[in-house]
Amino acid sequence: MTLKEWIKWAEEKGVAIGHFNISDSEGFKAVVESVGDISTKAGFQIPVIIGVSEGERDFIGLKEVIALGKIARDNGVPIFINADHTYSVDKSKEAIDAGVDSIIIDGADKSFGENVAMSQEVVKYAQGKVLVEGEIGFIGKSSKVHENLPEGVSKTTVEEVVKFVAETGVDLIAPAVGNIHGVVKSGEPKLDIELTRAIAERVEIPLVLHGASGNSDEEILAAISAGVRIVHINTELRLAYKEGLREALQLDEIAPYKFMKVAVDEMKTVVTGKLKLFNKL
Repeated sequence: MTLKEWIKWAEEKGVAIGHFNISDSEGFKAVVESVGDISTKAGFQIPVIIGVSEGERDFIGLKEVIALGKIARDNGVPIFINADHTYSVDKSKEAIDAGVDSIIIDGADKSFGENVAMSQEVVKYAQGKVLVEGEIGFIGKSSKVHENLPEGVSKTTVEEVVKFVAETGVDLIAPAVGNIHGVVKSGEPKLDIELTRAIAERVEIPLVLHGASGNSDEEILAAISAGVRIVHINTELRLAYKEGLREALQLDEIAPYKFMKVAVDEMKTVVTGKLKLFNKL
């Protein structure tokens, strides 16, 4: 099945596909092993999306992560590679040419007209070969722990989303509905579930929730019920990786495959929990 078909599957089941960002092969291993374990216990295949932002794919290598994805799919794991948060048309074309399954053209911090123009160009270039996601409303750019709410964060409106989707022809849309990239120490903003539901009722394409790290299980389930079909997790995974690595480096061990396993297991705990939540298992 293609990613588009899996999203339709999620729609029919009233669940969401988990999207997890990675920077290296350890992150990839954590996601693949988690989805394999969950699928075995559930008795049916569960899809997953691995996201690599511009910085992440510069580190792991875009062709390398695409190759890893292909190997996993050949082994029966329904895994898809998304070129997450791509900020230029040229970088978008590069990712499409490399063979990603989907791409996010992110002009959310630009004017509405500029965002539309960029998205239109990427949709035209993709020619339906990959899914193109647009983003509307600004939720920040950094997946990290913030002391306070980043400056400039704002919600979108139903009318703005409807207009953007109609003018761009994107396959997926990520609206700003109270979500934010990263985790806020002073208090995570609440998701606007009514706005999410209103948007889902007005557009005929799937909704994507970015910045779900830090939001409660109840909020995320409510967002899924309101129409969200893909949920992004990054910051919580990064925090788990760092904590696992910190713990592992205290061990009297020098074999990387042994001490890195601790970090991988910490990430697997996060991924497994989120997959259970998103798939209502």
